[in-house]
Amino acid sequence: MKTDGGLNWEPMEEGQAPRKDLLEERREKRKRVLKEVFFYVAVIAAAFLIWRFILLNAKVPSGSMENTIMSDSRIMGLRCAYWFSEPERGDIIVFYAPDHPDTLYVKRVIGLPGDKVEIIDGQTYVNGEALQEDYLPEPMWGDYGPYYVPAGAYFMMGDNRNHSADAREWTNTYVYEDAIIGKAYFSYWPKLKWID
Repeated sequence: MKTDGGLNWEPMEEGQAPRKDLLEERREKRKRVLKEVFFYVAVIAAAFLIWRFILLNAKVPSGSMENTIMSDSRIMGLRCAYWFSEPERGDIIVFYAPDHPDTLYVKRVIGLPGDKVEIIDGQTYVNGEALQEDYLPEPMWGDYGPYYVPAGAYFMMGDNRNHSADAREWTNTYVYEDAIIGKAYFSYWPKLKWID
């Protein structure tokens, strides 16, 4: 008796039909292989969809968000964070830069649609009230504004205010909803850290 790929077979005489159990065994093996191929294709497709539509991955190349996010950090977030809600003041979001639409930026939401944002002697005021900003690494310098945030737009600044190119300097001051990619949640490189 000989074997073929783990299957037992016996030589057939001329004109003899293949054994039914051998044919059935081969069909079952083909079915198992096809099921396995389909499983891997489905896993790869699901991973692609999750990466493309759910998760976001970005690099922060500058120190504009220090000490919340350090220079050269890699961050992860969710593209779906704003599918059913709007960004809130204090959220750190990833978006296409208003002056450079092919470049991703990471900044903090300071002004919401309809807000008046003003910086006087380094203190940020939103609608006339001083904003509590414990995340700033040092006191901010200067006076800016007032800025009146239009409908469907946001006023963004980096946490490292004295070293951040943000809405105070952009030609196109505001970030509109269609430029927002998602919300940043944690940094995973060079060390794991939740972003708040």
